[in-house]
Amino acid sequence: MKKIIQDALSGNIRAISRLVTLVESQSPDAKSIMQDIYPHTGHAHIIGVTGSPGAGKSTFCDRLVDEFLEQNKKVAVIAIDPSSPFTGGAILGDRLRMQHLALSQNVFIRSMGSRGSLGGVSAATWEASLIFDACGYDIILVETVGVGQSEIDIMKIADTVCLILTPGMGDDIQIMKAGIMEIADIFVINKCDREGAEKVASDVSAMLKMFTTNSWIPSVRLVSSYSNIGFAEVANDIFSHEAFLSNTPAGKNKLLDRAALEMEKLLLNDLSQKVSLLWKAKCSVELLEKLSCRKINPYLLTSEITNEILK
Repeated sequence: MKKIIQDALSGNIRAISRLVTLVESQSPDAKSIMQDIYPHTGHAHIIGVTGSPGAGKSTFCDRLVDEFLEQNKKVAVIAIDPSSPFTGGAILGDRLRMQHLALSQNVFIRSMGSRGSLGGVSAATWEASLIFDACGYDIILVETVGVGQSEIDIMKIADTVCLILTPGMGDDIQIMKAGIMEIADIFVINKCDREGAEKVASDVSAMLKMFTTNSWIPSVRLVSSYSNIGFAEVANDIFSHEAFLSNTPAGKNKLLDRAALEMEKLLLNDLSQKVSLLWKAKCSVELLEKLSCRKINPYLLTSEITNEILK
């Protein structure tokens, strides 16, 4: 395993892909892999691209990667596709829209199934981002599953969140509701060559004026993936936000919040695995029958199991 990690850190594509697969499949080596990888991280800028289904996230990422390549950046793309709740499978079709990028040596595209995760990302998205970071990628784009108002796990992963909106998607007031609108650092009105794009931009700008803040003020950009316009401005906004995070007290506080969320996630995952193993060891038909007949109090049993873990 040490050889694979060393090869990945040296830029070997096969080794990088292997590490991501091991972590995504929750291999027994996953924890030790991340322990070895983590000291090499902290250099990449992670960008979350989120929005409702049909907003054009994949094509937007495709055009944005082209912009970064022109600036000599090395880019990794993590595209999250919804997994079937019945089979667990996923089409992994987002990368089909980015086929021409696969020819570039400075681009790595990885599709992941959401695998039941309800936050718009996969459970292994954060770990995959760290692997790409450690292996020398300057920019990591994370394209979420098409999301609604509450799927905001991307804010726990990304340094900068781009929310993709489009005209003609329904009630304009709906997009202003609390939830996903509050996590955006950059608002992107995609398909701006359509009627109503200016109104969506105006509505978002009006909403932003309602909030008084001394921190980052989100930008609102009109882009067209079809006409390939507006992407240089979005890239500049992303670099400006990166500077904001590094050079301002508010930005540094946001990074501290991210570190707390990261630690909380790792602790919860670790405890969840321990609980699952202990419950499987205790679970029996006899115990389930007693629970079903109310002969055992499940709340008391829960306390017993958690206390056993804490000991």
